[in-house]
Order: sequence, then structure tokens, then C-alpha cells
Amino acid sequence: MKTIILNQRKERDELLSRPYLMRRNNQDSNTLLDSQLIKLITGPRRVGKSTHALLMLRNKNFAYLNFDNQALLEAWDANLVMRMLDDVYPDYDYLLLDEVQNLDGWDLWVSELYRLGKNLVITGSNAKMLSSEMATVLTGKYLQVEMLPFSLEEFFDWNQLDLHELRAEQKTDASVLMDDYMRNGGYPEVVASRQITRSYLDTLFDSIVWKDVAKRHHVRNITDLNDLAMYLLSNFCNPLSANELAEELGLASVNTVKKYMVYLHEPYLFYYLPRYNNKLKLMKKASRKVYVVDNGFVAAKAFSLSDNLGRLLENQIFVELIRRGYDTDKTMFYYRSRNDKEVDFVLRKGSRIERLVQVCFDMSSSKTEKREVNSLIECAEELKCNNLVIVTNKEERTIEKNGYKIAVIPVSKF
Repeated sequence: MKTIILNQRKERDELLSRPYLMRRNNQDSNTLLDSQLIKLITGPRRVGKSTHALLMLRNKNFAYLNFDNQALLEAWDANLVMRMLDDVYPDYDYLLLDEVQNLDGWDLWVSELYRLGKNLVITGSNAKMLSSEMATVLTGKYLQVEMLPFSLEEFFDWNQLDLHELRAEQKTDASVLMDDYMRNGGYPEVVASRQITRSYLDTLFDSIVWKDVAKRHHVRNITDLNDLAMYLLSNFCNPLSANELAEELGLASVNTVKKYMVYLHEPYLFYYLPRYNNKLKLMKKASRKVYVVDNGFVAAKAFSLSDNLGRLLENQIFVELIRRGYDTDKTMFYYRSRNDKEVDFVLRKGSRIERLVQVCFDMSSSKTEKREVNSLIECAEELKCNNLVIVTNKEERTIEKNGYKIAVIPVSKF
């Protein structure tokens, strides 16, 4: 066990020696570390959770355990581990537990460490940590930091441009970068080497489906699970119901589809956006729109992008709203009017609808503008909201119609 922990210390020190981009985050690291509450860093695989945790703890005296390590899991002995940590990291102030959800019964062990007064930073790639497991054992004992792939701003930071203060000579480069980001996404591993984007994300997608879903949940019919994942990916931004999916894919059980959809959300691969309705029962019955955590997965699985630019931009805006803290259970929805007009995002604050956001890649056609504006206004009238936005690829102007003022803004300013 001591050898495993010593090897992990070498791994930790090597990781700390590398240069990194500091991620934009609303939470101050020192304030977080000063709290005795557990610092929980969650998000999809390979988005930089471990790196963020290491950067938070850089220049601090901290111990490190990486649970993405079969040797550690097979030799697991909690008491022995704690003795060896004291040996390898004398008088450490913080304990970083990386990908801790791989340890059976991790939540009870973490709760015990918390009671012993350990100042914990933990990372995990599974949303279930926040639902059943964290909520049951660790209610009120943790602060959450959610990590996602690079935002557009961070992608520009990486390329040494300020998205919001572009000089005239940088506009062409910025336009190329925005298109690149929309098509290929923001996974940290590939922003530095775009030539590996497709192969890397193709492998990562399969790894999430097979390792984080099939293996974790002991799924026997992996072909059905994979077919569902591929169907969801090819239909991103479309409303789908479990009944429709079961029929389309020839699956015998609607309950199995529902179960697999939950499984595919747990590792932050897919999100499901409900249709807004004041009546909860009706809202639960309606089809949900499917989104994927990063546009790069669409490119990686080799679908034609020629007709998908509008959906790619919509998916990008959805992930940005998640990044800003909107929640698909409480504060973000889509909406269809009585005449079947649709608005992409209904954003709610408390019981009040604060904003309607429509996404349209190119609104230069008068026919397209009429369709998008009429849909937005009809939904605004029914929802009694006058804060209206249409996000486009590049256009910026104001449209006034029927007493409503609509801000048309490019994605770079959104």
C-alpha cells in the first residue's frame, strides 16, 4: 500500500509541474479551502477536474489518492491507507480524493473522514454523487464546484485572445475560432491539438458508455445501450420520449429506455430538457429535448454537419446555460405554445420567468426572421415575459414588434 501511495505522490508532483490554463470560475479557491465543508468537484470525464483540484491546492500541504487506479482499489484497507498517508504526507492539511466514486461505499468512508476533521477536496465523474449518494449521507456537508469542457471564453483564453476585447486585426482569427469551437467543442485535451479531436472524442464517448455506464450498472445488453446512446447523439436538440425511443430502436421495454437514459445522464454525457408547463404532471408526460455535453462528440461520431449548424449553436448555448448554473429540473425549460410555436429556452428565477432565449444560426432571410420572431412573441405572450433574446452566429440588432423589443445578439456577446 505504501508503494502505491508513493507512486501516486510522484504522479501528483509530475502533474503539478505542468503548465495549465487557469479556468474561469465564480468561486474563489482560497475561500473554498478555508471552509471545513467537503469541496466536491464534479463533471464529465477528462474536463480538468483533477487539474482544477491540484491548482486549488498548489503550494498547500496536501495528500493525494487517485481512485482511477486498480491496484489501490484491489488492495483497499481504509485503516492502512490512513496510516500510510500520515507516513507519506506528514501533517498534511488537505486530502484530495480523485475519482472517489470508483470506491465501493465511498460515501460512508468520506463521511467518516469528515467527522474526523479532515479538510477534503474530492472529484467525481458521476452525477449520482449529487443525487442519491451525496444527498443521503453527506447532506449539508459539502460545497459543489461543477466543471464542464472549456467555455468559449476559456477557448479564447487558451488561444491568447480576449473574446470581449478584440482588435480589428483579430476579428478574422476570432471568427475562425468561434466556428472551430462550435463544431469541435471545448475538451481540454483537444483544444491544443485539433488534429486528434475526432479520434480522441470517439474513444472517450465509447469509454463513458462502456466504463461509466455499462460496467457501473452491470448492463447486460450493451448493444441496446450503445444503440440508444448513438440515437440520442444523432438526434441532439430534438424532443424525444421513452415510448418513441423504444419503438424506434425496437426495444421491448419503455422502462429499460428510461433507465438507460438516466444512466447516460449520470456521467454528464446527455442532458434532458423538460417542456415548461405550470402543471407538473403534464410537464413530466411531455417529450424532453436531448442535449450532449460537448459539440465535439457530434463531430467525433462522424455525422454530417452540413445541416446541423443551427443545432450545434443551440447545443452550445444550452451547455453555456448549464455552466451558468441553470438546472434542467428547476430553472431551464423549452416551451411550445398552444399553436405549436416553440422557444428554445425558458429561464426561470424562483417562480418568475426571467428570460426567453431563442437560438437561430442565420437570420438574414426574412422568412427565417419572421418564423423565429413570431414564435418568440407568441410564447412571450403566453408566458407573460418581455425579456426576449435571439442568439445568432454573428448578427446583432434590435427587433421591435407587437410592443416587444427583441435583442438579437451574436454568440460571442451572449
